[in-house]
Amino acid sequence: MEKIKKYIPFRKKAPQVGVIKLTGVIGASGSFRKGLNLQSIETFLQDAFSNKRITAVALIINSPGGSPVQSDLIQKRIRDLSTEFQKPVFVFCEDVAASGGYWIALAGDEIYANASSIIGSIGVVSAGFGFKEAISKLGVERRIYSTGPNKGMLDPFVDEDPKHIERLKLLQEEIFTLFREWVLSRRGEKLNGTHEELFSGAFWTGIQAKELGLIDGLGDLREIMRNKFGDKVVFKEYAAKTGILSKLGLGGSSEFSMVTDAKINSLFSDAMEWIEQRVTWGRFGL
Repeated sequence: MEKIKKYIPFRKKAPQVGVIKLTGVIGASGSFRKGLNLQSIETFLQDAFSNKRITAVALIINSPGGSPVQSDLIQKRIRDLSTEFQKPVFVFCEDVAASGGYWIALAGDEIYANASSIIGSIGVVSAGFGFKEAISKLGVERRIYSTGPNKGMLDPFVDEDPKHIERLKLLQEEIFTLFREWVLSRRGEKLNGTHEELFSGAFWTGIQAKELGLIDGLGDLREIMRNKFGDKVVFKEYAAKTGILSKLGLGGSSEFSMVTDAKINSLFSDAMEWIEQRVTWGRFGL
């Protein structure tokens, strides 16, 4: 008797979700700081969206904000890739997604957070230091030469000029308008608070943000993705491989090269920006 061949149907492959972590103050990178910018994540975004086996892309955001330019470049790249490859974007806010961090979060088709996450801070802030009295006590004379009256605007070693402050505020207002319009375009009728409340620069917990319509719900990555794609969903993380030097904050052997004046200046600049980053995180108790 001829054996009957048994045909086993192909098993349906489990859906995959690409996971990309966006962490840190948004801006440039340096020797002592790891900035979040488009250049640092471009490859991961491209790889995740272009992967044919990826069903959706999930972004885990933990950022207190930073550069509005980089924030906008990142969200625009995310939206462009989502449209190009027809893949939904889900955002999960961790400790904080505020200011520029929330700007990026708005690139998501749906936004989720923890009940205790810090969300919002929709506004523009500019901060710096004033060292005029400090250098005078040290007996240091400040010398600066420029070709225009505004070239040395907001120099931390001289008295503030009211005209420069007014000019800065005008620039801030333009950026704030772009931020506000971006929020309205992405959240639209989901928003429940008044404009005075939502765009005051205040920040809220995840629970409050959900009530205001700034996010879609509360929950973590695995919980939400399993509810949407089933218990067998697979998570594929896209992240840079880190060696011992990277963990120590060193980019490679060049970090041990001969110290030069330029490097000293760079290290000083990095140190100051590191302080500013700590201040930025500190605004949210982190």
